[in-house]
Parts: sequence; structure tokens; C-alpha cells
Amino acid sequence: MDKARRVFLYLFDSERGARKHLISRWLFLRALGLIYVSAFFALLFQVRGLIGSQGILPAGEFLADARSAGSLRFWAVPSLLWISSSDHMLMALMRIGLIASVLLVANVWPRATLLACFLCYLSFVSAAQDFSGYQSDGMLLEAGFISLFLAPPGLFPGWGAKRPPARAAILLLLWEWFRIYFESGVVKLASGDPTWRNLTAMYEYYQNGPLPTWIGWYVQHLPYWFHIATAGATLAMELVLVWMAFLPGRWRIACFFLVTAWQIGVIATANYTFLNYLVLVLAFLLLDDGFLRRFVPAKWSEKLITENAEEQREHGETIAVAPAAEVVEASAATEGTQVEPERELAPWVGFVAVGLKAIALTWVFYATTVPLVRMLWHDSPLPTAPVAALDPFRIANSYGLFAVMTPHRFEIEFQGSNDGENWVAYPFRYKPQDVHERPRIYAPYQPRFDWNLWFASLGSWMENPLVPRTEELLLENDRDVLGLFAGNPFGDTPPKYVRAVLWQYWFSTPQQKREQGVWWRRQFLGTYAPTITRRTDGRYGVVAGPSLEGVPRP
Repeated sequence: MDKARRVFLYLFDSERGARKHLISRWLFLRALGLIYVSAFFALLFQVRGLIGSQGILPAGEFLADARSAGSLRFWAVPSLLWISSSDHMLMALMRIGLIASVLLVANVWPRATLLACFLCYLSFVSAAQDFSGYQSDGMLLEAGFISLFLAPPGLFPGWGAKRPPARAAILLLLWEWFRIYFESGVVKLASGDPTWRNLTAMYEYYQNGPLPTWIGWYVQHLPYWFHIATAGATLAMELVLVWMAFLPGRWRIACFFLVTAWQIGVIATANYTFLNYLVLVLAFLLLDDGFLRRFVPAKWSEKLITENAEEQREHGETIAVAPAAEVVEASAATEGTQVEPERELAPWVGFVAVGLKAIALTWVFYATTVPLVRMLWHDSPLPTAPVAALDPFRIANSYGLFAVMTPHRFEIEFQGSNDGENWVAYPFRYKPQDVHERPRIYAPYQPRFDWNLWFASLGSWMENPLVPRTEELLLENDRDVLGLFAGNPFGDTPPKYVRAVLWQYWFSTPQQKREQGVWWRRQFLGTYAPTITRRTDGRYGVVAGPSLEGVPRP
């Protein structure tokens, strides 16, 4: 019983936490704050057009429908927007989240700022419907929730040596990192996609992803052997290399540099918003202070030594004057010999806090382990009710990136006309449109409207109500929705007709780029959704149905 108690405190009590991860925790939390900054900053310019009162998929309408669940709606849709779903509330949440994330970067009251970031982001994700169905959102919410148990207390905690990170929190964040890779590798093979089995998955990858980059154009034109090699390397990394995270120090350091180099390559060749940045910074926790302290400026190292020394004195340990390396190593060596945590005011308060932390983190671990086990053992008898209970909070997710590769690139384009004959396109901010325009790199910024249209192009308009809804709002010259585009070609007077058409895109060949200055070539396929107009009674009417039945597969 005493041994179980020691193991319990070793895992969950931050006063017995991992003193060799003070620097990696500090780096991770600053980087996580920057990712939150990118997420909230992007939403400031988009949220009204996406889910505002006059947006494409209004949050207010969604929440009104969810009221039928009674009091269970607060668990099914965990969002502060239940208080109010007005545009003012939406913008307030985004601003609070942005301010909190900046304070997190500045290491000001990290626990409180992490909680504010988590609640504001969860509030958006829960009510954003199709605009939040991304694995990156789940990754950020999962990491953000676990980080609540990683962060040090206090207004200005510095390195947080008095409360080193709880080992269970570090292990769960690394568990998330591992699962992102490993589960993605498993689903690639389990999906039956022949391109992964014959290593041709990367042949068209760079041009067919949601939002390509100009670097991807050049990589796309590398020899076929390179694409075969990268497909094989992807599977090897996701299924084999990531197991190095469970090996001793030098193996973990080597693993960090390998996966970091890989993520940098992915970031350069595709705009996957903050997804790759988050996977990259989770890997910081593979490193310990023994490796990282050599990169810390001298004046900061002195502060780290001082904080460690003060903490050791509080526990009755002897401190000798020694170089930074010896002091940090000494503090690490005492991890298993610390005395009982001091809880002077009320001993039971600290015990309850550690107990609640253990329940939360154990629940998350179970809820993330069961899906992985079921990937490998479909008839596993493990109960799934605890997994389903956490689903609305997106803090215990399963991952599977690029299980099936997209073989073609289709792009939806909105066009307006006043005579039904001459059509003018609404210009997009981020996704491919003008064949002469160079694909840009803008991640971690996430343009959710442009991103969703790529997904919509892979299905029919009836499966994607955001497309006809956007057509309707363009007929109204809706300011918030027009803000999602790069411009309004019709000025203050909306067009009489609006339609959505479908193009197929390919990267141009080197010869075409050299002779014509084009990055893309494209072919018109037809109308994707009904062509509509606004009648004199204010209602919408269909002028013509779509000329495509489903999505073509040339």
C-alpha cells in the first residue's frame, strides 16, 4: 500500500515533480501560447462571417436547436456562448482568448491564462459546426487541457522550480504526440488505400492538399524516386521511429531532431495551419534540462539555479556552491527523496487537489488509449462509455492524418452576374484561384472558410450547406461574409445572380511556368450548386440546377 502511495504521488504530485523538465516545460508553454495567439488572431477576422448572427452557419441557430436536449445541452455543447451567442459575445471571447494567450507567452499567471484560452477556444469549437471539424482543433484542446496540470502556479512563476511539472502531465502530452504519429501510420495501412501500400501516395500530394505552397510546387516536380522515398519514410517514422520516445536520453534527443526536421519540411510544403507547429512543440518535452541548459543564456541559468536552490532549502536539503550543471543534476537526483509536501493551511486541500488531478488525467489517458487499442484489436472488451462522455470536450481524441490520399484537386468558386451571361468571380484570400498567383505560406494562420471549401469540393453541395448559404449571403452583400473574401467585385450593389462553379486544378509544368508565368493550370467542370437569385419578395429562387451530379472523377 505504501508503495502504491509513493507511485501515486510520484506521478501526480507536482511537489514531487520532474525537476529535469523545468526548461522544456517553460519552452513548451511559451510555444503553446504562440499557437493559441495564432488561433485567436485568425478568428478575430473570421468568426463573425463563419458563425456570427449573419454568418454562414450561425452559432445562435445551432444552439437553439441544441436546447431540445434540456440540461444535457451544457455537456453536449460545452460553450460560454450559452450565455449569449451575439456577435459582441463572439468577439469578446476571441479578444479574451487572444489577450490570455499573449499573457501565457509572457509567462504571466500561466494556469489562469491557460484556463481562459481553453474555455474561449472550446466555446468556439463547440458551436462552430463544420468550421471546427478539424483534427488540429482537437489536438490543441487536448494539449491545452493537459497543460493546465503542467503549468506552475503563481502570477510570475519564473522557471517554476517550486512546483516542477507533474510527471503524469508530461507523460500524457508525450502520449498525445506519440498517438498523432502512430495512429496516423496505423490508419494509412488499415484504410486499404493502395497508394500507401505501393508507396505512390506522395506523387500528387503537394498539389492536392487543402492549401499548397510555392515550395510544394518545386518539390512536386522532383523525381519519382524522391516521392517513393518520402512515402516510405513517412510510414517508417509514424510506425517505427516514434517509439524512440520511450528509450533513454540520447535516443529521445535523436528522435526530437528527426521529427523536428520532418515537421519543418511539412510546414514549408503545405499550409496545415497550426497543426504541424503543435506537433513540433509537443516534441520539446522529449528533451530534459541536462540537454537544454547549454542553450539558456547565463543570466537566466543563474535564475534557474537560484530557484532550484531555494526549493531544495525549503525541503531541508544542503546546497553547495557549484556550477550550473552540478546544481541542476543534484536537484534532479533528489526527486525521489523529497519529504512530504507542505500543506500548512489545510492538509486535506492538497490531498483533494492531487486526487482530482489524478482522476482527470487518468480519465484522459483511458479515453485516449481505448481508441488506439480498438484500432489494433477491433473486438476489444474495454468499455467505451468513458470515451464517449469526453467527446464533446475534444480533450481525448483519436488521430489519423491522410488515411486516404486525395487523387484530384477540385476548387469551388463563387461567381456573380447581373445578366446571367457574364460572370465575375469573387476573389479568395488564400486558396488557389488565379493561375498566375504564386501559392503562399501563411500557416499557422488558419483561413477556415477557404479550408472548408476544399473539403466541400470532395462531396456534393447537399452535404455542404455552407455553399448555398454563402450564395444567399452574397446576394445580400453581407459585410461579414464578404470579409472572408479578398474583395467584392460588385461594390455596394449585389449581383442579381450568384452561382458556385467547380474547377479542377493541377500544378503547371516547369515549361508552362517558364513560358507563361503560371503556377497552375485548370479546367472548368460545371456548376457545383444551384444558381440562385433574390426575388422581389425577399425570398431566394433557383434559376438553374447544378450541372454536375456529384463530384467528377476524371
